[in-house]
Amino acid sequence: MSQQAAAALSKLLTNVAKYSVALGVVGGSLQAAMYNVDGGEKAVIFDRIRGVLQETSGEGTHFVIPVLQMPNIMDIRTRPRSLSSVTGTKDLQMVNMTLRILSKPSSEQLPVIYQNLGLDWDERVLPSIGTEVVKAVVAQYNAEQIITQREKVSRAVRESLKARAKEFNIILEDVAITHLSFGSEFTKAVESKQVAMQDAERAKFVVLKADQERKAAIIRAEGESEAARLISEATMKAGQGLIELRRIEAAKEVAATMARSRNVVYLPNSGNILMNLNTQN
Repeated sequence: MSQQAAAALSKLLTNVAKYSVALGVVGGSLQAAMYNVDGGEKAVIFDRIRGVLQETSGEGTHFVIPVLQMPNIMDIRTRPRSLSSVTGTKDLQMVNMTLRILSKPSSEQLPVIYQNLGLDWDERVLPSIGTEVVKAVVAQYNAEQIITQREKVSRAVRESLKARAKEFNIILEDVAITHLSFGSEFTKAVESKQVAMQDAERAKFVVLKADQERKAAIIRAEGESEAARLISEATMKAGQGLIELRRIEAAKEVAATMARSRNVVYLPNSGNILMNLNTQN
């Protein structure tokens, strides 16, 4: 009985081993035949017989023929990149320009991009065409125009770079100039020009101020002369009555001012409070 039991156990273990190997082979083959594509990605299939297939796979789980086919996952989301370039302007001034580029591959042309550029398409294309376009556009403007017409320069760079990237099936969603600086000599020249302009504006203001003061003095003198003439004519017509009226008005104004002042505690009932003005009979 013990020999029969041992033989049965040995047969059972042999069968389990066979099934385990078979399940392992099936599981490994199934795993090799499946692949996942995450959101914002697409897969380009390379077939060992037919080469790169023109059909791409979208998001989800997909199957391939193990050994014969291999999926290559490509990111189709927009990605930012900064490019810096030092180039010369039309008037031979050196300018350092930094661009911020938002790019992504064309989804319909992924097989072509993979065939020609590979998975690192942005590293292969953007630095070279970015430098090329910046040098070509900046060379059309003077240094002063780049500062005063920055929006126009940025638009020219953006349009030229988009057209150049389209040749490689790359879509540029936005191109912007984030940094712009010039050489030390040009910077000093700009600062000197600004100082000179400020001095000129200050001198212009001084001249205008002196002219206005001169006109104000003339007008004031004319007004005083006219007032004196009118007072003289009134005095001749009315005698001393006008002067007496002015004295009374001045006295009322002085009395009202002193009455409102906190420092005055006593006001004499008699005496001349009209600032020692001589009373004329």
